[in-house]
Amino acid sequence: MDLLALADFTLVARHGGFGKAARAARRPKATLSRRVGELEASLGLRLFERGRRDLKLTEEGHALAERAGALLGELEEAAVSIASGGERVRGRLRISVPLLFGQVAMGRLAAEFVRQHPEVRLEVTTDDRAVDMIEEGYDIVIRVDPAADETLVGRPFLHDRLVVVAAPELLRPADTALPIVVRGSDTVTSWSVCGPDGPAMVSVDPVMRLSSMVMIRDAVRAGGGAARLPLSLVSRDIADGRLAHRGDVAGSDIALWALYPSRRLLNARVAAWLELLRRSFPTGAPEELAAYVAG
Repeated sequence: MDLLALADFTLVARHGGFGKAARAARRPKATLSRRVGELEASLGLRLFERGRRDLKLTEEGHALAERAGALLGELEEAAVSIASGGERVRGRLRISVPLLFGQVAMGRLAAEFVRQHPEVRLEVTTDDRAVDMIEEGYDIVIRVDPAADETLVGRPFLHDRLVVVAAPELLRPADTALPIVVRGSDTVTSWSVCGPDGPAMVSVDPVMRLSSMVMIRDAVRAGGGAARLPLSLVSRDIADGRLAHRGDVAGSDIALWALYPSRRLLNARVAAWLELLRRSFPTGAPEELAAYVAG
């Protein structure tokens, strides 16, 4: 298989179209289209459905993009790691992470990193906004399903999905009018839930609005209502019977990405942090993060 054609295919898949990918990579659109066509011909598969105005991945294309993106990212990181093998891991490393990941995992990750690399001065901030890592001086930004950005590269290292949970006693009676807890200014009026009895719609009329997922989980544990929360945050509570799982929120699969600037060579500090993430979450499953937090 032509790895260059595969890389071009993942570029187009990531950006959602040949035009956007061409502008991001500063390459001719026709070249990308030709190389993706050659890849489809060599595989005997249609990877994109080409409409008059839009471009959508086929089921086979989606599967290949997910697997190939991760593998190409690992190849890139392996090459960088080898190239920087003689460089000492030292100096300042600044990382921005989402609030929830910072609360449940970053303390332990940070401690492990500085134990391994005592010459590094690590700075971690939590922020759910889209920070400008170049202007604000970050070396790594961790974000949930980030928008395509031609100035950044990266790879997903964790996957998760939203589930609807409540205290078990709240689900024993007829539960059509469950009190609902939501985050902040969430304006969704209903949830599409795939539960054991099939698809269902849950009407959302919040009794509480809380600013963090951890607060929402604690309120739900205390019987304050039902909420949709990341599986990684509540899988242990479900397994231990503290929370009841009503169902998965349809279309709620998410990925956590580690991003870094593509316009400069990857330094040894960034490579070492990416290696720590790879070792800590080798499969990237939600249960893996839950086990890490519990451990």
